[in-house]
Amino acid sequence: MTETLEAAVGRAARKRAADVRVDHQPGFVLHGYPWRETSLVVEFFSRDYGRVALVARGAKRPTSHFRGLLSPFNPLAVGWSGRNDIKMLVRAEWLGGMQPLRGDALLAAFYANELLVRLLARLDPHERLFGSYVELLQALSHDARHAAALRAFELDLLHDIGYAVPLDRCADGEPIDADAQYLFGVGQGAQRLERGDSDDGSQVSGRTLLAMAARRFDDERVAAEAKGVLRRVIRYHLGGKPLNTRRILQDLKQL
Repeated sequence: MTETLEAAVGRAARKRAADVRVDHQPGFVLHGYPWRETSLVVEFFSRDYGRVALVARGAKRPTSHFRGLLSPFNPLAVGWSGRNDIKMLVRAEWLGGMQPLRGDALLAAFYANELLVRLLARLDPHERLFGSYVELLQALSHDARHAAALRAFELDLLHDIGYAVPLDRCADGEPIDADAQYLFGVGQGAQRLERGDSDDGSQVSGRTLLAMAARRFDDERVAAEAKGVLRRVIRYHLGGKPLNTRRILQDLKQL
């Protein structure tokens, strides 16, 4: 009898947790795709709840109050409800205040969106990373140094989801020497390159590793080496599967 009561209490608690109503949650649409004839499913990056999948019923109808709002990079305040993993979007309000992205900045932002969709679990809060994402969008809309902004965001993303490794010291704990060369292993970190060691494409200078740790990417060589290091790490954690930013761009044109 006691076990039955405990099970009932547990089910009731899970039901309350799943059937929450969330209102006025700030965030951004990361990606959307059609659902049935007139609706959409959007992946939404929220400040307090992380990545959330939302069904926008009737969003493709000309008279829908969602029409024109559910595009990436629009600052929104949304409300949702529902018991399932995919929630029901009930309200969306444009918050404004963000310059439109164009050209390379737009492509960089779509790349960041795909990383978030592919690497973040749903309903896993990442408030610090949300702030980093907002900073990235602001930098892309105002600053010509798109690569530097992206490298900083990639580092913040890897750190926030637990995939970061130290950049200011070696895997054995020794401090990084700016004048030395290192082999950087995914998940292990830096190992000093000794004479006779073969380079498998993971070689990087100590100067670059220290600059990455300090989020400094002004030097062209540092920026190029940092890009190579981070792309290898990200590719590994994506399971070797390529990013599909171009496909996402085509999907977004249908919204």
